[in-house]
Amino acid sequence: MALPLSVLDLAPVVSGSTAAIAFRNMVELARLTERLGFARYWLAEHHGMPSIASSAPEILIEHVATATQRIRVGSGGIMLPNHAPLRIAEAFHTLETLHPGRIDLGIGRAPGTDPVTSSALRPFDAEQFPQQLAELTGLSRGAFPEGHPFHRVRVVPEGVALPPVWLLGSSGASARLAGQLGMGYAFASHFSPAPAGPPVQAYRDAFEPSDAFPRPHAIVAVSAVCAETADEAERLASSMQLSWIRLQRGQFAPLPSPEEAAAYPYTAQDRAVADSYRRLQVIGTPAQVRERIDALVAETNADEVMITTVVHDHAARLRSFELIGGAFAG
Repeated sequence: MALPLSVLDLAPVVSGSTAAIAFRNMVELARLTERLGFARYWLAEHHGMPSIASSAPEILIEHVATATQRIRVGSGGIMLPNHAPLRIAEAFHTLETLHPGRIDLGIGRAPGTDPVTSSALRPFDAEQFPQQLAELTGLSRGAFPEGHPFHRVRVVPEGVALPPVWLLGSSGASARLAGQLGMGYAFASHFSPAPAGPPVQAYRDAFEPSDAFPRPHAIVAVSAVCAETADEAERLASSMQLSWIRLQRGQFAPLPSPEEAAAYPYTAQDRAVADSYRRLQVIGTPAQVRERIDALVAETNADEVMITTVVHDHAARLRSFELIGGAFAG
């Protein structure tokens, strides 16, 4: 592919189905996108959401990496305030040992859940995210000086480094930090209404080369639904629009079907919420989706585009990725 494409998967659980089926679908999608030439496959971290089975991305990364051969597999991302940095260093040293050269560590600062569930995770203060990140990398490298409480702490397995680290952002807050630390940067255009261009440019302006990233590398994530006809793509995308309405109300349920979405009694406010989310989605035929993504790349100067597709029908989801991959082939 001339433009590198990748996958962000939330392991969606749809109405009438189960998390076990979602995980089988995840593996099938990973194998398909590997055959199509996609660059990487990332798993998100969300908690307390019946529509998202990806609550433990480090476990799913191992499962997907074992089921594939070439595609890079990583987190999109680990929500660092939910975890002790040493625990994440150990998990990703382990993954890098098992699958050398194929693992990515994407890190974010958001809770990935509602406030009550977040409190059950015993989170760290998200304002301490830069210090947590420094602790994570310092532990991995054994970089704490003599006299520091963590000087003798070892991250096991030893003899490997952390995989390449990417900072995830939805508002631009992490962009400059990612650049200053010589890390990758990924912007969440799939749910953020903020323009991606300014934070990506801030990342590039602040970038300092590192061993993992001798040059800046910016990913923009988009929510895309592709089908043979624009009408079919719109029908498939209606599931996520209803799910977004419910999410804003704090109503958590498996992803509804297009039929459930069509029968839903929308209020005027519901329509406004659905329309606002619709504007974030890239929906249409292969030519239409390519045109929208090309425009986004031109606007942001992104190095890579990461696709997330959440629809009710698994076969339609696979087909969407096939069509998008074909649109960018050659």
